Amino acid sequence: MTENKRDSPRVPIPSLTGEVTVFQPMTILDISDRGAQVETSFPLHLDSLHDFRLSLGDQSVVVKGRIAHCKIGELREGQVLYRTGVEFIEPSEHATAAIHSFVEAQLESRDRLAVVDAEVAEE
Repeated sequence: MTENKRDSPRVPIPSLTGEVTVFQPMTILDISDRGAQVETSFPLHLDSLHDFRLSLGDQSVVVKGRIAHCKIGELREGQVLYRTGVEFIEPSEHATAAIHSFVEAQLESRDRLAVVDAEVAEE
């Protein structure tokens, strides 16, 4: 006889469904303190809420976001890519500070880039 090592018994259920949250890869196209535009290989439903894990340089935060808009962005290598606007919903103080610091650092580094005048040569 096998010994049951569970703390509580499991009950067989003939028909019960559920859902699981799975993090899928995405590309962050732009970001601000209040939201982001992301690119995914799948559409996200308007007004739905999702958790987003953001890798901000050496920090990583998870924020809840509401889908503000989603449209087909482009077709790349036979794959449809979707562009989605995400509004951050009540981010924690830690997440807000991390996003703000990341955005400020990006703005500062962009301002340090030299502007070069150029022309397109006609042949």
